[in-house]
Amino acid sequence: MARILGYIAVSLDGRIVSGDGSLEWLYKYDDMDLGEHDYRLFLKRIRTVVMGRGTYDFLAKEQSPWAYRDQRVIVVTSQPLDDPKGTLEVRSDVDALISELRALDDGDVWMLGGGQLQMAFMERGALDEIEIYLIPEILGSGQPLFPLTGFQASPTLISAATIGKGCVRLHYRM
Repeated sequence: MARILGYIAVSLDGRIVSGDGSLEWLYKYDDMDLGEHDYRLFLKRIRTVVMGRGTYDFLAKEQSPWAYRDQRVIVVTSQPLDDPKGTLEVRSDVDALISELRALDDGDVWMLGGGQLQMAFMERGALDEIEIYLIPEILGSGQPLFPLTGFQASPTLISAATIGKGCVRLHYRM
């Protein structure tokens, strides 16, 4: 059975994207040595990447090549994707998608991007673990890590570590 994982950076004031829709605040930390927690090593463990439409649209606008050529990519949306960037599949039913993902036995699943889809999975008990990289930036506006839906949980801390430049890695079991 596949594990469904989160791996995301958040500002000190709980934002994942700045008010202008940018990740520039995060890019200045690209040179950090994360050792065994490096994004590139994480991605090698991932067989399936799941993202919402907002994350897909953000990535599709980037000039860089499609980063997920080696993974199965599923975009959760009810709207068709015009001229998709990269090979991907589309799903609209979150419950059916969770059942499909749980049946996989070929590697882990990464919930990429915004907290809205991650929250939908958490509300259904379908997010197994999440790594949150707390970045010492205060953005003042932007998209929150998780939308306020009324969902409550008490995740179990697996580990916490400082990782340089004032950043902290938090790893939770949901």
